Amino acid sequence: MERFAEEYGETEAEGACVTVEVVEQASGTTLEAIGSGEWDEAELGPRPDVWLPASSSWVQIARDRLQGGEHEALIPQDLPSIANSPLVIAMPRPMAEALGWPDESIGWSDLLELSTDGEGWGSVGHPEWGDFRMGKTNPNYSTSGLNATIGAYFAATGLTSDLTVDELASSRTRAFVSGVERSIVHYGDITMTFLANLQRADEEGQGLTYISAVAVEEMSVLHYNQGNPSGDPATLGDHAAPEVPLVAVYPEEGTLMSDHPYVVLDWADDARRTAAEGFLDYLLGAEVQQTLLDNGFRDHEGATGDAHTLDNGLIAEEPGDLLTLPSSGVLDEMLGNWAELRKPADVLIVVDTSGSMQQEVPGTGRTKLELAKAAATDSLEQFADTDEVGLWMFSTELGDDGRDWRELAPIAPMGERSDGRTHREEIVERVEGLPAAGGTGLYDTVLAAHRHVSAEGRDDAINAVVFLTDGRNEDAQSVGLEELIGELEAEAGSETTRVFTIAYGEDADLETVTRIAETTEAAAYDSSDPESIGEVFEAVISNF
Repeated sequence: MERFAEEYGETEAEGACVTVEVVEQASGTTLEAIGSGEWDEAELGPRPDVWLPASSSWVQIARDRLQGGEHEALIPQDLPSIANSPLVIAMPRPMAEALGWPDESIGWSDLLELSTDGEGWGSVGHPEWGDFRMGKTNPNYSTSGLNATIGAYFAATGLTSDLTVDELASSRTRAFVSGVERSIVHYGDITMTFLANLQRADEEGQGLTYISAVAVEEMSVLHYNQGNPSGDPATLGDHAAPEVPLVAVYPEEGTLMSDHPYVVLDWADDARRTAAEGFLDYLLGAEVQQTLLDNGFRDHEGATGDAHTLDNGLIAEEPGDLLTLPSSGVLDEMLGNWAELRKPADVLIVVDTSGSMQQEVPGTGRTKLELAKAAATDSLEQFADTDEVGLWMFSTELGDDGRDWRELAPIAPMGERSDGRTHREEIVERVEGLPAAGGTGLYDTVLAAHRHVSAEGRDDAINAVVFLTDGRNEDAQSVGLEELIGELEAEAGSETTRVFTIAYGEDADLETVTRIAETTEAAAYDSSDPESIGEVFEAVISNF
């Protein structure tokens, strides 16, 4: 889209130069703003004239939230599609072939049966692959996660349209969806987390052990098989194709099409509306549409291109059935229902309280620690009462034995009450009281936190550490980096405790914390701009 916008900006529309600025933003974040009818420019940047979500699912939710309010007309009825890509279940080719791909239909029911079978992949003759493990993004943030969740609910009911609130609440539906969610290794804000981890596993000859399936849009299968999981044209060719390619499984119960609707918002003035219509005409032109086809998309009418071949893991004749979005109100109700059924989490939040966290962030009037406290406190709202969360602080020599960390709140259910308050309220109080002093005891703390969660975590939960640091290891007496990595590698596997890291500020050791995260099959987040910490914390917690 950035390239298309740049090329279009070099043309003239009705005698006037037009500049199109593309801003990348998570669909869920944009939904929250548009669904309220308000746009906070201080937080989100300039108000958009056009919204281009990946799927009309987001538009349906936004319409539901705007219905009956003063901004009800913000979203027009006519929503032309730019390109299409169905939601698929991407699987390593040998695994899909073991289930009968491409000749046999495979659906959510088959994957649920496989995930609950005590033999795992052994039930289809491949015990060496272990249990069935699913990757799926958080439906509150990601299109593939949202559409996969919708697909699972439809599969539970046997319907392809007219899904109702009553059907969401049925015990059969809830049991089916809950079963699918229990096979999740963890959630995430973007599918790139899973695809990048899979690429690294493939490089190490472990392409069949990290994950069994991940819900993605169809074009992501082609990008991964080209060695370019991000899909960024600028990085195509930088990496070799994987040893074990992915293939697209089209759920036999039906799937949703990510139709990339072009939404010209009602608050756009006449000049910008005219410019938006001109850019739309350009996007629907033959040259742009061919570029999209070459990159694994289907065109704006749903037609496939030369990239849609079995060799590329794609089936041009699929999907057989497309699901119809539920009527008003059902999708919002579904997200609330999913929050009750998703896989629970056991998470230890570890916050750097070294002296450097006292530095003031220019232009904010607040220190790095103060910004981090606010971000951490806000993010706690994303945890359910049944999620178990703990809090540590770390710097150097916080204990009589020289340890670099201190427990401030044990891992316990967020809704648990003690001394007249919930555990959630206790953690908020502890976060707000965090001090700052000392050095950065990074390595020992990571190792201790990882061991602690591995020992305390539940077998049926996502077990993880959220580790924020603004510096580098400054404890000369600590374990070395290679020894730390070796210990983490020894614990790697399907039930590993994942360490999601946040490199906070320009002085943080991003390279090292990225290596730590990747070793534990998690993700590293870059918050080198301290003012982005709120957005980053929200993205990290979306993994649970």
